[in-house]
Amino acid sequence: MKAGELFLPGSKIGILGSGQLGRMLAMAARHMGYKVHVYSPDRDTPCSPVVDREFVGGYEDLDQIREFARSVDLITFEFENVPHETAMVCAEHAVVRPDGRVLHIAQNRSREKNFLAENGIPTAPFFLVDSDDSVKAAGEKVGFPGILKTASFGYDGKGQVKVNSQEMLGKAFEELKRQTCVYEGFVSFDKELSVVAARNGRGEFAAFPVFENTHADHILDVTVCPAEISPEISQAAVATAKKIVDALEVVGLLTVEYFLSRNGSLVVNELAPRTHNSGHLTLNAAVTSQFEQQVRAITGLCLGSAELLKPAAMANILGHWWENGEPDWNGALRDKRVKLHLYGKAEPRKGRKMGHLTVCGETVAAAGEAVVRARQLLGGETKMSGKLASGRFI
Repeated sequence: MKAGELFLPGSKIGILGSGQLGRMLAMAARHMGYKVHVYSPDRDTPCSPVVDREFVGGYEDLDQIREFARSVDLITFEFENVPHETAMVCAEHAVVRPDGRVLHIAQNRSREKNFLAENGIPTAPFFLVDSDDSVKAAGEKVGFPGILKTASFGYDGKGQVKVNSQEMLGKAFEELKRQTCVYEGFVSFDKELSVVAARNGRGEFAAFPVFENTHADHILDVTVCPAEISPEISQAAVATAKKIVDALEVVGLLTVEYFLSRNGSLVVNELAPRTHNSGHLTLNAAVTSQFEQQVRAITGLCLGSAELLKPAAMANILGHWWENGEPDWNGALRDKRVKLHLYGKAEPRKGRKMGHLTVCGETVAAAGEAVVRARQLLGGETKMSGKLASGRFI
């Protein structure tokens, strides 16, 4: 199959994974006339109400994976923690975009860091940890403080331990059950940024304006766009994203997460070969949403405009907003600019992403203040509960 092969509306798109990213991707694909099948280990998922067919099975159930792959023309991912063998089996029966090589690199921090280093992309200093000897060497080479991260299956701060000494590094390795890890030097940063970039099989490239992100408890809390950074830094962030997607020959979307260090330099933190939580505001604030862009990129259609219509902000809604009963949706929507997106998850849990709010404003500050205020009102006008990532928009 050629990378530039075109899949027109009416084709069947398969999605590995059936969470909120898959749901919003499926909705975009359905709007464009595509049929959508999903595969995941779970039933009654966020995708269930919006797809044509749902396959249920483990990612290691290769017979079921083959049946899924034979049912579609084209397969993509909503998250990167799909076994490499699963992607390879899918490729025997359907086109897979981005291909398994991209997935293989992005799902493992060691391979990802080495790829970035080989291509001259700046990262935090790092060292592979997989034995007692390498624990000692990592501390000597990288120094302290630092963060020990599992090489695979880490997200939203899971599988990470901050350490300040050689003794703590050894204990962290034990705490992470001696899994293969990457030890990274701690980056003192001013801002966390991300670029969601698209590339189709003909090499056409498009990137949304740089997103500026604030986290709480290692989970994305608020995103604003455009990021309040200099034009030079913005251009450098997009140029680096283009260098990465071209080197990987991505057909689809790739998100590049950055630290903007206190000395003004950009450091790549992580790659995600898919849509991204920080890009959710594109559903209301951009000419083309990140989900439509993914559909365009993987099917071979021309990419859409990534232009931002107005400054915008997004705030995640996590499970703790249900602790005192149903959130006050009407209160949050009293500001007529607020847009509500819920993901159809039946059980709210602490730290679980249940939905998000988006606001477009005349300025980044106005949008940020409005979206944080709207989310506070989920707790009721008199209670104003909920934790803010920072006081920036209060």
